Amino acid sequence: MTCFVFVLIVGFFPVAASAESCPGNPQALGTERVITVSAKVTPRVGRKHFPSTLPLNAKELVLTFDDGPWPGTTSKVLDALKAECVHATFFLLGRNAAAHPQLARRAMAEGHTLGHHSYSHPLLSRMALPRAEAEIDRGIAADETAIYGSRRPNPATPFFRFPGFASNQALLDRLAARGIVVFGADVWASDWLSMSPEQELRLILSRIEHAGRGIVLFHDTKAQTARMLPAFLRELKRRGFRVVHVVPENAGGNLQ
Repeated sequence: MTCFVFVLIVGFFPVAASAESCPGNPQALGTERVITVSAKVTPRVGRKHFPSTLPLNAKELVLTFDDGPWPGTTSKVLDALKAECVHATFFLLGRNAAAHPQLARRAMAEGHTLGHHSYSHPLLSRMALPRAEAEIDRGIAADETAIYGSRRPNPATPFFRFPGFASNQALLDRLAARGIVVFGADVWASDWLSMSPEQELRLILSRIEHAGRGIVLFHDTKAQTARMLPAFLRELKRRGFRVVHVVPENAGGNLQ
């Protein structure tokens, strides 16, 4: 089966590439297709938190990673994804992006989508609305400065995930009004718990088999996830799962 992906590179429009041409790995998992996501159509996605999710077919998964970038683990996650020519979405913490901009820039250069996850990971629903919005904006500014060298008037990638999924209606409404898509998840690896890579692999495979499709949540700050990921990607291929890459509606324009 021929699979196509769109590689996002700063300064260029998406470029198509076949999974079969994956360097050094002609049997790569690859990326099945790319879908654009807009707050006008799907302002909130992920059935663990919201009524609906992305329009995925059976055995299609969107891979997402929270809390990075982090030295020693994010680079290994990126290595594993690159080896299989798989594109994912990273929800960056602003303080980590500011501390490790080279990792954020590498993720962008290798075709991944970079969304936002606040500056310092507070539970935003417990904060006063102006303070919560300031925390979100500080994170976006730090992420974009790390990636592009400066902040843009609107987020280049208007994707956000609440730390701890701690949202409230006022914040959801504010983000929707700004055209920012809020991501929840359909399946999570529970990698915030202490477990071996082998235990995590068994757990997440059982959960995605049960779910059949959906947005999958990992953390690229977790060593067990970084060690588990190559085997996980190979097992997805063996079991007939396919990876879908999500990009914002105006992805090409954002990369000018």
